[in-house]
Order: sequence, then structure tokens, then C-alpha cells
Amino acid sequence: MEQEHKRRVRYSGTHPKQFNEKYKELNPEKYADEIEKIMKKGATPAGMHRPIMVNEILEALAIQPGEIGLDATLGYGGHTSKMLEKLNGVGHLYATDIDPIESEKTKARLAAKGFGPEILTIKNINFCNMDQIEEGLKFDFVLADLGVSSMQIDSPNRGFTFKHDGPLDLRFNPNIGVPASERLLELSEKELVEILVTNSDEPYAEKIARQIVMKTWHGAPIETTKQLYEAVALALDDLPKRDKDFMIKKSCQRVFQALRIDINHEFEVLETFLEKLPKMMKPKGRIAILTFHSGEDRLVKKSFKALHSEGVYEAISDGVIRPSSEEVYQNPRSKSTKLRWAIKS
Repeated sequence: MEQEHKRRVRYSGTHPKQFNEKYKELNPEKYADEIEKIMKKGATPAGMHRPIMVNEILEALAIQPGEIGLDATLGYGGHTSKMLEKLNGVGHLYATDIDPIESEKTKARLAAKGFGPEILTIKNINFCNMDQIEEGLKFDFVLADLGVSSMQIDSPNRGFTFKHDGPLDLRFNPNIGVPASERLLELSEKELVEILVTNSDEPYAEKIARQIVMKTWHGAPIETTKQLYEAVALALDDLPKRDKDFMIKKSCQRVFQALRIDINHEFEVLETFLEKLPKMMKPKGRIAILTFHSGEDRLVKKSFKALHSEGVYEAISDGVIRPSSEEVYQNPRSKSTKLRWAIKS
């Protein structure tokens, strides 16, 4: 039977505005020329993710054909495909990702490039459970990119940003736990202040927490990303007019980050991962970790330094490695990235 032709989503005006209307950007393989134009402008096409610091990571991992590796955070598969290329068809790469929605898309994308189960195994588990992949498995190299994927940020249904209005969810796996909208109903003002300070160093934590809790008490729960933005804006309404818009935007970014970290237990997950990591490495195994905010970087730095002093790691990076100014210009989302590496004794 001939498959029924489905017309693409139509939109008003000359350019699509809604996420689901961006048919060219959401099908990059079909519209490669358009995608290239968008990326040359320093933007990340909707529904895509640009791998960060690829050359620096490959240099740190020094991958050789025949080795066994782990991409702890599969995401869009940009780093994954580069590591697979280094294996040159010999060896194996394992990958984990807690997001069931995006990992299935990435699996199909990588399979289309010729990276099937003979060279790549993908597990839909949290990367802190990497010891559950296969009994006795040890790695020659491991990469953990702790950033939120652009696909998650850009999709209004996931609730990771106030760029578009959508349900306030923020879960990496929408099948586990409660969304941020429900979590806010559970928190006292004091607890919310602690989350905002600990997870994102929010300078206006008390004002913002008071406004959010006040809305809940008055029967106006915050259920969408736009409502959370409006609550933050109202809390900071008395800021000087000259700086207000900028400060509200920055505070909103920190509030979303803080809630996301809390909802997904990101610090606890990272601590568990760092604790298990050396036990999963072969002698001389190489580790590279990308972090995107100070809380993550502090945990990685502390772990690497402690284990280096104990002789577990024979070498660690001397401070952090940052993306080049050229990369930051081409991909502004890479600006806050920090890379640290370690080598197992």
C-alpha cells in the first residue's frame, strides 16, 4: 500500500516561529545547506546539539582502535560519532543516557552513519549506574559531558527554558520523579532559598523564593515556564530600570538551572559517578569531563585532586581547559564550558 503523503506543518508569515514548525531545522539530514547557514551565524538549530571542545577532548582521551570506551552522556551523539571514528571499526563504545526520548533518536542517527550494535551499545540508564552496563566491564577511556542538550533546551514540551512557554517539567526522563511544577508545591520558602543558593548561587534567592511560595499559598501554582519567568520578574520588579531586564533574564536562567539540578538530583548523581569512576577504569585509562557551572566543576576538581594525591590517578589536568575564542564565537552555548581530565594509575 502506498504511504499517505503528510503535509508539513504550515505557519503564518515568511519564517517559522514555533518549535514544531521548524521543519528544516528539525530534519537536518534533509536540509544540510540550511543548517550550515544557521550554524555559520553562531546559532544552534532547533532540535540539534553542537558538540563542544571536540578536539580538546579527543586529545585528552587519545583513543586507539581496539579500545573499550564509555560516552556517559550520549545526548545528540556528536562526541559519540567522533570517538567512534577514532576506533576505526575496532573495539567498542558504550553509551548511557537517562533521556528515553532523545536517546532513541540518537541511536537511529548513529546507525544511519554505520555505527551499529557491533561497535556501539546504548543503555537508557543514568550514567552513575555505569557499573550496571556489563559485569566486569572496564574502560580505556570515558567522556562525561554534563551539559543539558540543546534538543532538550529547545523543546517547549520539556520545560528547560523560558524561551518558549510550556509545561514546567525539567526532568531528563519524564517517566521518573515529579515535574518542577509539582516540586515547587512541596517546598517551603526556606528550602527553596537553599536550593537557589546551593545550585546556582542566586543572589536574589530570598526575594524569588518568597514570591513563588506566596503564589502557591494564594492558590496560583506555577505550572508553566512562562509563569515561573513572570514570578521571577515580579520578585525583581524593584531593581533599577536600567539593569532590570538583563538581571531578570540572568536570575531566570539561574532559577531554571537550580530547579533542574534539584529535580534530577544532579549533584548526587555526579558524586556517585566520580566515586565509581576509578573502579571502572583500566590502568592508564583516560577520563575527560565537561562541566558548565561552578557547582559541577567544584565536585570534579575536588574528586580529581583527592584521588591524585592518593595515587589513584597518576595525572590530572593542571586547572581547567576552556573553549577557544573562535569556538565561543561560533557556538555561544560553549562559553561557560570547563574541561578537566585524569589518567588512572
